[in-house]
Amino acid sequence: MALTGDQLERYARHILLKEIGGPGQQALLKARVLIIGAGGLGSPAALYLAAAGVGTIGLVDDDTVSLSNLQRQIAHTTAAVGEAKTSSAARTINALNPDTTIVPHTERLTDANAAALVAGYDLVLDGCDNFETRFLVDAACAAAHVPLVSGAVGQFDGQLAVFRAWETQADGSPSPSYRDLVPDLPPAGSVPTCEEAGVVGALTGVIGSMMAMEAIKELTGAGTSLAGSLLLYDALDTRVRRVKLRRDPNR
Repeated sequence: MALTGDQLERYARHILLKEIGGPGQQALLKARVLIIGAGGLGSPAALYLAAAGVGTIGLVDDDTVSLSNLQRQIAHTTAAVGEAKTSSAARTINALNPDTTIVPHTERLTDANAAALVAGYDLVLDGCDNFETRFLVDAACAAAHVPLVSGAVGQFDGQLAVFRAWETQADGSPSPSYRDLVPDLPPAGSVPTCEEAGVVGALTGVIGSMMAMEAIKELTGAGTSLAGSLLLYDALDTRVRRVKLRRDPNR
């Protein structure tokens, strides 16, 4: 697939990078990425992936835009309050880059539809805000052999991981999944939501942008995958820590 003149200009800064270049940009244009949640994490991730030239972005969200979302969910505007987040985000993304096709999935991801949703995509970004959905996405991605980029935030802390649970790591050990990070559903009410505890808006931009960066690496083969590790970001102390994840042998 040859790049058009407009695409050569739009993606010129990517094409200059030896780690991406023309072949990498073509891979991005052919890619299909599913984003779970068009909120605080999904918004910056979707915008940066569209700007990067990802050809198709699916958005899964059954919520509507509220005024309290706008402190962090940058794919939406004040005029979109009351509108479905999928349609609001689609309009913003298409205004940024008409090369990108947006597929709205205006529904909640459930046990009944998770496998079908994931199966149509090359990579999944999970920016949801609840553990039940994270477990469903993790299982569906592992079964379909689809890489999963997972992000989460709370107050001033964020985390990021990439899961390729069907693979074997370089040392011969099986690759971990999200269930090796969080083995069981936390008791109800034990982990406060952002609605309950608060979150600084810019933090979602940091983690959402990092999710987009890891997705670009996975799709183009650039750099070293984060798979098998967890990145922890403490915004108050401006501190980043990377820890190794291991598959639970008893799982």
